[in-house]
Amino acid sequence: MINKNEWLTVGLITSCHGINGLVKVKSLSDFEERFLKPGIRWLQKENEPPAIIELLSGFKQPGKETFIVKFQGINTRNHAEQLKKFKILVKADKLPKLQKEEFHFLELLNLEVKILENDELKKIGKVINLENEKNNLLVIELFKNQKKVLIPFVKEIVPLVDIKNNYLIIKPPNGLLEL
Repeated sequence: MINKNEWLTVGLITSCHGINGLVKVKSLSDFEERFLKPGIRWLQKENEPPAIIELLSGFKQPGKETFIVKFQGINTRNHAEQLKKFKILVKADKLPKLQKEEFHFLELLNLEVKILENDELKKIGKVINLENEKNNLLVIELFKNQKKVLIPFVKEIVPLVDIKNNYLIIKPPNGLLEL
């Protein structure tokens, strides 16, 4: 279950854009409206407490996974420059509704990872992160050696996700867990 007090990082401010306070945002979300639709967002610098800010407008750069956005009160290049490396957050309870067989990252975090071995389910690790650079890769920490492995989050390799019982099953191709 998602903790309603948790934050979800949906974007990263990478640079300023122009001289009027616009910033360039790298999307970490599948939901473009987070950078297009005006409304309340939260910014966080490193591990400081999140600060509220209003998104006034935004547009997607053609052919890229980046957005140019305008925040209230950020009107100069110097203001925008100060926001570089800030994270854009949303509250976990503001997550969009998903279709069947779709999951939010926070739901996958800390799930036990099991594998079918000799007709028995064996616990081999847990999900500790998600790499989301064009394709979704689960970062799994193996129990036996604390090694971190990347598992493509596709139906063929992750055939079952059981959020209610806090686990998922993987069917990795030979050698994938040894990489």
